[in-house]
Amino acid sequence: MIAALSMTLGLAVPSAHAQNLDAASSEALAATLEMLTDPSQRAGAIAGNSDARAVDQKIRSLTGSDQLTEELYGLAAQIFEDLGRSQGGDVGKMLDALEQGQQDPAAFAAMLGPATLARLRELATKISDQRK
Repeated sequence: MIAALSMTLGLAVPSAHAQNLDAASSEALAATLEMLTDPSQRAGAIAGNSDARAVDQKIRSLTGSDQLTEELYGLAAQIFEDLGRSQGGDVGKMLDALEQGQQDPAAFAAMLGPATLARLRELATKISDQRK
C-alpha cells in the first residue's frame, strides 16, 4: 500500500488536501485522486513511468485479481486524502510519512481516519482470502 502511495506521489506530486488549499493545489489533488480511481488515466500515467509500472505489477501480483487491484487503488486514493489532511497538505511531509510508514506501519496507520482503517482491514482480509 505504501508503495502505491509512493508511486502516486511520484506521478503527480501535488500539494494535497488541507483546509486552506489554493485553487491550483485543489485541482492537483482532484487530478491525483481521479488518476488513482480511473483505470484509463492510471494506465496512461503508469505507461510513462517505469518505476510506476514495476509497482503496478507488484500490486497486481499481490491482489491476484483485477477487482481487488481496483479496490486497492481506491483505498490508496482514500489513504492519500487522509495523509494529505494529517500532513497539512505538505508534499515533503507526506513523502516523509510514507518513508516512515515503511519502517513503522502502526504509526502510519495512526494518521488515517477510522473509515479508512476499516476499509484497509477489509481489503487485507479479501487479499488474504484470495491467496489461500
